[in-house]
Amino acid sequence: MSAVGPGSADRRRRLLVTGGAGFIGSNFILHWLARHPADRVVNLDALTYAGNPENLAAVEQHPGYRFVHGDICDNALVRALLRDEQIDHLVHFAAESHVDRSISGPAAFVNTNVHGTFSLLEATRDAWGRGDAGQRFVHVSTDEVYGSLEPDEPAFTELSRYQPNSPYSASKAASDHLVRAWFHTFGLPVITTNCSNNYGPYQFPEKLIPLTILNALRGDPLPVYGDGMNVRDWLYVGDHCAALECVLTRGVPGETYNIGGGNQWPNLHIVQRICDRLDEVAPTGTSRRDLIRFVTDRPGHDRRYAMDGSKLARELGWTPSHEFVAGLDATIDWYLAHRAWCERVQTGAYRDYLRAQYGERVPG
Repeated sequence: MSAVGPGSADRRRRLLVTGGAGFIGSNFILHWLARHPADRVVNLDALTYAGNPENLAAVEQHPGYRFVHGDICDNALVRALLRDEQIDHLVHFAAESHVDRSISGPAAFVNTNVHGTFSLLEATRDAWGRGDAGQRFVHVSTDEVYGSLEPDEPAFTELSRYQPNSPYSASKAASDHLVRAWFHTFGLPVITTNCSNNYGPYQFPEKLIPLTILNALRGDPLPVYGDGMNVRDWLYVGDHCAALECVLTRGVPGETYNIGGGNQWPNLHIVQRICDRLDEVAPTGTSRRDLIRFVTDRPGHDRRYAMDGSKLARELGWTPSHEFVAGLDATIDWYLAHRAWCERVQTGAYRDYLRAQYGERVPG
């Protein structure tokens, strides 16, 4: 649960959210404006393939919300937003985040995750100096920077050694190190969070859970890497947003907080659970488990992740609210209820809308 209640701030906050049209970023903006409707939220997003402003249709007309189409590497734009909007809180989601894509095209990951974070840090340092008691820069990172755990090893803590194994995790590790250095060298009021695998509404269907749901609904094969026993610690996106709210409002600059869901599941068991749930609510007369196909494992595939969130619970009073099976069932139900959104994302039709709104600046 979050230890922060709606309207608990003494003054109106002014947030810059990077990557706010993506999966976690859009859920965070919806969460924040629902709980803090008087605040100002500026959403800066480059609208790469997974960015979809349709996720934020519920707040498009909100008087405190502004969308800006732009790149975090555009230092002049970031500086102008910090100045003109008088930003005092920055939440940095913008990142390339898909491991398979990082293997086939690592340059984009280095550019966005490393150079983009550097651009934000420098612009914020120029705008804030060493910051004041009311300013915060929250850098949202991943458990993958810690590498892989053996089956009997304890969960990652904030003191675990960095051992990234993919271009994606290496680029995020580099950005984490920059954030740490900007605190210790320049006094910038930064906080890093490292979260486990997220799931929930609006997730782009390249990730395991939405890919499995949508493939199963179409009767397409359900690919599972290797033996399917790679274990992840699953965090419902609404819980992640509540944790970030807690960190943003009560976290200590210079600190790192691990955010985990306390739900360790092998990938194969998740795919099987999705099949069984869909057979219950959308039966076809055959078992969707028959669609499972084991495929060659990807290079550098980490075997297990697990996060120790005791520091966040102990120091800021936050723990997750969603048990995994209930959260997964709710996620499946969301995708079933939003088939039009799924269709536009899968066919790329949402890109036509983006190009109509933003022209050729939208990447292909």
